[in-house]
Amino acid sequence: MADDLTAELGPDRTLLLVDDDEPFVKRLAKAMEKRGFLPETAESVAAGKAIAMTRPPAYAVVDLRLEDGNGLDVVETLRERRPDCRIVVLTGYGAIATAVAAVKIGATDYLSKPADANDVTNALLSRTETLPAPPENPMSADRVRWEHIQRVYEMCDRNVSETARRLSMHRRTLQRILAKRSPK
Repeated sequence: MADDLTAELGPDRTLLLVDDDEPFVKRLAKAMEKRGFLPETAESVAAGKAIAMTRPPAYAVVDLRLEDGNGLDVVETLRERRPDCRIVVLTGYGAIATAVAAVKIGATDYLSKPADANDVTNALLSRTETLPAPPENPMSADRVRWEHIQRVYEMCDRNVSETARRLSMHRRTLQRILAKRSPK
C-alpha cells in the first residue's frame, strides 16, 4: 500500500504537521511516515512559520487553533513561500466561517477533528472537485455537543460559571452535563 501511495505523492514527499496536541501530532507523523511522507512537526504558529520560511514542504496539515495564535497564519506563509503546497486545515471547531476563511487563503481542504491518517491522506492527495464520501462512523450529535462543551470548559480553565456564560447556558445545567459520562 505504501508503494502505491509513494508513486502518487510525487518526488517531493515533505509534509509539515502543525498542531499543539503533542501526542496527536506524533501519532499522525508516524502514521504519515508509514504512508510514504517525510513528516516534520511543529507545535506552534511560530515554529510552523519558521519551517515554512526555511523549508517549505509539498504537503501540510495545520491545526486552526494553536496556543500561540491562529493556524491560518501558517497557511498564509506556506502559500507565499510555496504556492503549489497542498494544505489541509484541521480543527475541533467545524464552523462554516473558518472553513471559508481557510480555503480563501489557500487551504486545499478542511477537516474536523477527530480525523485519522486515512482521512488526512485522502484530503492531501485528492485531486478531484467532487465531494468526499461521508465518514463511515460519524460522531453522534450528542457526542459533538459534548466535545464542544468540554473544549470550551478547558479553554475557560475549568471555570463552570465562565463556560456557562460563553455557551449561553444556565450554570446548573452545565454542571449536570459535566457530571455525566461522555455520550457514544
